[in-house]
Amino acid sequence: MIDPTARVHPDARLAPDVEVGPYAVIGPKVQIGAGSVIGPHAVITGDTRIGRNNRIFQFASIGEIPQDKKYHADDDTRLEIGDDNTIREFCTINTGTVGGGGLTRLGDNNWLMAYVHIAHDCLVGSHTIFANSSSLAGHVVVEDHVILGGFSLVHQFCALGAHSFLAVSSVVLKDVPPFVMAEGNSARPRGINTEGLRRRGFTGDDITAIRNAYKTLYRNGLRLNEALAVLDGEGCSHVADMAAFVRRSQRGIIR
Repeated sequence: MIDPTARVHPDARLAPDVEVGPYAVIGPKVQIGAGSVIGPHAVITGDTRIGRNNRIFQFASIGEIPQDKKYHADDDTRLEIGDDNTIREFCTINTGTVGGGGLTRLGDNNWLMAYVHIAHDCLVGSHTIFANSSSLAGHVVVEDHVILGGFSLVHQFCALGAHSFLAVSSVVLKDVPPFVMAEGNSARPRGINTEGLRRRGFTGDDITAIRNAYKTLYRNGLRLNEALAVLDGEGCSHVADMAAFVRRSQRGIIR
């Protein structure tokens, strides 16, 4: 299952059925779970733990040191990747930094297209899609079911709420609340992700409540604290999730 030209460190821990392609390089602190496939010329290094049934394509760089001048060679930081992820050609995912918590994490069932970059200390949930050349700066939080259009960029310390959607080439400088579609440089709200919600089984009543919450937040001329007071009285769990996200935002939301 391991090509004879691959370089797998003897201390690396690979499940017996892991496939490793020609000229791949796997470092001493790497762990890879059952059913995973590592493509030709991929490099997996650092303190990196990869779960089950992941497909990492050729020329990906996984677990390399962060692009952060404060990082030191003896810093104890790591990368964790869950199960059932697809990581396409030339993707780069770095380990964390001591100052950022020491951990970069990618959840389960994510789809990363070619040339995606996930920087140090990013926390990415599950069921996300990163289109070609989309990039996260350091310390970004991406919640579940988020879609990033091709060439979209997210500034450090920003957060993307669950089920949000970034259009192609968007530049995100503030947080994007759950369910919101954003577009532009810098990104602005453009409605809710109606089609995505339908595909994921949200009911018509759910979508109507979310749409009304969006209007309260963005279209009714209310100040942010006034809008949040209205959302608190809606009695819908999805609207409550949106309000909670806005309240914990550190950079402020796009508006």
